[in-house]
Amino acid sequence: MNRLSQQTSPYLLQHAHNPVDWYPWGEEALTKAKTDNKPILVSIGYSACHWCHVMERECFEKEAIAQVMNQHFVCIKVDREERPDVDAVYMDAVQAMGVRGGWPLNVFLLPDCKPFYGVTYLPPQNWVQLLKSVNQAFENHYDELVGSAEGFVQNMIASESQKYALTSAVVQFNTADLDLMFEQLQRNFDTQKGGMDRAPKFPMPSIYKFLLRYYDISQNPEAVAQLELSLNRIALGGIYDHVGGGWARYSVDEDWFIPHFEKMLYDNAQLLSIYAEAFSLTQNPLYQDRIERTVHWLESEMRSSEGGFYSALDADSEGVEGKFYIWTEQELKDALGEDFNWFSKLYRISKSGNWEDGFNHLHLTDPIEQAARQAGIYSDDFPALYESALGKLFQRRSAKIRPGLDDKILTSWNGLLIKGLTDCYRALGQENIRQLAIATGEFIAQKVMSGSRLQHSFKNGLASVTGFLEDYAAVIEGYLGLYQITFNEQWLDKARGLTDYALSNFFDHKEGFFHFTDTYGEALIARKKELFDNVVPASNSIMAHNLYVLGKILDHDEYIEIADKMLSKITKLLLADVQWVTNWAALYCQRAVPTAEIAIVGADADAMRKDFDRFFVPNKIVMGTATSSTLPLLQNRTDINAKTAIYVCYDKTCQLPVTKVEEALDQLARL
Repeated sequence: MNRLSQQTSPYLLQHAHNPVDWYPWGEEALTKAKTDNKPILVSIGYSACHWCHVMERECFEKEAIAQVMNQHFVCIKVDREERPDVDAVYMDAVQAMGVRGGWPLNVFLLPDCKPFYGVTYLPPQNWVQLLKSVNQAFENHYDELVGSAEGFVQNMIASESQKYALTSAVVQFNTADLDLMFEQLQRNFDTQKGGMDRAPKFPMPSIYKFLLRYYDISQNPEAVAQLELSLNRIALGGIYDHVGGGWARYSVDEDWFIPHFEKMLYDNAQLLSIYAEAFSLTQNPLYQDRIERTVHWLESEMRSSEGGFYSALDADSEGVEGKFYIWTEQELKDALGEDFNWFSKLYRISKSGNWEDGFNHLHLTDPIEQAARQAGIYSDDFPALYESALGKLFQRRSAKIRPGLDDKILTSWNGLLIKGLTDCYRALGQENIRQLAIATGEFIAQKVMSGSRLQHSFKNGLASVTGFLEDYAAVIEGYLGLYQITFNEQWLDKARGLTDYALSNFFDHKEGFFHFTDTYGEALIARKKELFDNVVPASNSIMAHNLYVLGKILDHDEYIEIADKMLSKITKLLLADVQWVTNWAALYCQRAVPTAEIAIVGADADAMRKDFDRFFVPNKIVMGTATSSTLPLLQNRTDINAKTAIYVCYDKTCQLPVTKVEEALDQLARL
């Protein structure tokens, strides 16, 4: 066993028996490189990464290859989910080298940690040849490597404003800009299969979030059509686990058919939010079904005994990607019995397989009852038969060897899930979902939060790694959601404390954005800022949303001013290539038109809020109290003749209070 055996990260522990003399990232390894004057090999991946496993089997488990690595390099293994700061710095460097980023990420550094070369996956022969070439370059062309590394470092330490020519400006947020953003985004739509016009296909929650808000403002039917097409295909295709619930990472093809089978908490957390909002808009029962099944999967398979949620399920089991989820025809016959004939027509099951190597994967393109009618198998008892068949498959699958579980609990991803659960509760009103959201919020407060400081990771009863901006941003967002579904002001107090801590310890007043790392965190060769929205939105864009919402709730203009300055500075990117800044675009929607401020006061405030929240009103904040409150919008507000009152306000100016949700919605429509 090597040094990784002492770590808690499941990814590092997977490599604890490698003959490679791995070090975890830290002072011991970095000092050894300087003392021995050896180049550093930093190999970055994560536990659910298929190609990380492949490279381990082919290279890192081989004695002869390990000998070359140990002889010439100080070898460091990094879990990108545990140390996203290290990953971000060296991913940026590798992309500056012209290499397409991905994992495993293998980066070669000088002893002072400056990068000079990097690659992703390589097969064994190529890997060994590269190791030898890098060693020869280090011994014979050291000065050239130093020059090359210095160039990459200069690129890395350049400010984001400098890199992307972002300048401070006063922007008048307007709906015409939103039309331009939509038209630009629309050019890249796949209007036949949903999502964007490329493969592999990733669910992109912040794109759908923008479409929901843009449609609310514009009523553009093309926006909602693309949204529904995308969400329907993601809900029905093979990327969704029809048997057990939850979504896999992405589809390797353009049809949403075969996924990369890993299941990540952050994908499912965000998709819950999107499907909840889409259900509020459309009342599509498919969306409710996917929410309920995914929440059940999360609670039954991904929740720890302490109350937090684990990070991921691996793509592989028994060394085969997807083996847990795919079926031979005979396996399905054995599991389904008399239900096999109709089920095989529904899902187009065959002996040769609908995928490869005789395997079948469950995949639909049309809603289940429509697909059943098209297959000629629909009957009045079909819904019950279908549920029974899925139950049989779940029982049979439970006997299989399960994929590996990454059981570290990440603060940021749990924050995203809190937000997802609060959105689901608002849409569906199911009390079990609200209680799950509250319990997750309490886990964060009790296990990884000390005062207003967060730790990033929790494992084996211990919180570790100084929190990153992504942790603060996601937890603040989750806590703002918790306040708005409970009216418990402790969540606001915590959100404000975390926000003020982030402003004090992450915010760059000169540039107007937040650093990714805490001033108390480990200093790397560059201190990055995360601006671009990807599968997970940028921590800066989430913080801008938070500052706006919290500023509105607390009537704290400074928060709103900071958010507006951030958004104004990003507007250049929004109008140039919006698809990489769509969470910023969603905030632009909120600023282009007034935000509804809803105050609910009276003994039935919670029930009234629950009734109001069923409706699709994305640009709103909701506050309330059953008794009294010091919050600015709630001060001097009262019920009406002992009836709970709703005040509809814009920019601190309120309409006459009403006592029925329908009346409040009428006021919103008129305004």
